[in-house]
Amino acid sequence: MTAGTAPPPLADITVIDFSELLPGPFFTQNLAELGARVIKIERPPGGDNLRRMGPGLFDALHRGKQSLLADLKDEAQRARVRALIGQADVLVESYRPGVMARLGLDAARVRAEFPRLIYVSLSGYGQQGPWADLPGHDINYLAAAGVLAVSGTPGGGPAQSFGLPLADLCSAMYALSSTLAALYQRQHTGAGQHLDVALADCALHWMNPRLAAYREAGAHTLAEQRQATLVKPAYGAFACRDGRHLSIAALEDHFWARLCQALDLAPYATAALRQMPARKAMAGAINARIAEVLAERDLNEVFTLLQKHDIPAAPVIGPSELAALPQFAQRDKFEAEAGQRLPLARYPVAMAGVRPGRLGVAPVLGNARA
Repeated sequence: MTAGTAPPPLADITVIDFSELLPGPFFTQNLAELGARVIKIERPPGGDNLRRMGPGLFDALHRGKQSLLADLKDEAQRARVRALIGQADVLVESYRPGVMARLGLDAARVRAEFPRLIYVSLSGYGQQGPWADLPGHDINYLAAAGVLAVSGTPGGGPAQSFGLPLADLCSAMYALSSTLAALYQRQHTGAGQHLDVALADCALHWMNPRLAAYREAGAHTLAEQRQATLVKPAYGAFACRDGRHLSIAALEDHFWARLCQALDLAPYATAALRQMPARKAMAGAINARIAEVLAERDLNEVFTLLQKHDIPAAPVIGPSELAALPQFAQRDKFEAEAGQRLPLARYPVAMAGVRPGRLGVAPVLGNARA
């Protein structure tokens, strides 16, 4: 069988999805892109709140899924949903702990009836612990996991200085990888399991590279840790003469040497600053000098120069420019959407059976045929 005729990787997997908003739906959207049949259970009369709060985001997160309206407080409708669960491989829910139990659909009861089921619970702080019942959003989970403390700008306070909801998205990826591992494990054991995916836990795991670096450097105070994280010489986004910005990351000693050859970085292009520890202490002054040099040149000119010197650099690309960027256009990374200035990106990894553009649009409310 050739790659072009291969079935999607998850063509035989059925997912019952109770989740709303972003983390759960982004997780199950990835399952759909890999070929799974995803049936979204929506509450009447209007379904997922995101249909009204952010219809564009809803469309992006539910392409190719099916929608089933069901009042889970109604015994007959709950029985209909339970019958669907019995035919499924994966169940996904993102309510606060205890909600599914009140509906009689908690992991213990459902998996007792359907032991092969992979039951995935996405929540802010997990199914137990003193914060399990707390409400929250992305910034709260990042704060709890230590991410926010070492974010922001040097000399400033903690701030959400990045443009993506990191806890939401990283938890969706942990849910995806763990579910795929559980499905593989089920082939050997015959049994499913309950996956307790907490957004704060996932963000915490992403802190491991930072924690290891702080431990090695002996950086134990928050001030030391923020300095280690946020202050890097020859690293940042710098404004050019034409108003565009260029990112530079000449961290390693050999890249720094090349940067000194490419740009006039006097008085910092000295033997005393050939190694990173010495440059780290001068990071503010070095970055200020780079900013001065780039402010006198247009972006394309300096980017071309740094490319010739094999230095890590890339223009800062705005969201509206992404689809036209030759790097992504040549790799065919965007869906062809007529009339859309901001098309959606495709599943990023080319795989046999993963057919770009096959999903279509988000489901009409209640379109599933159970």
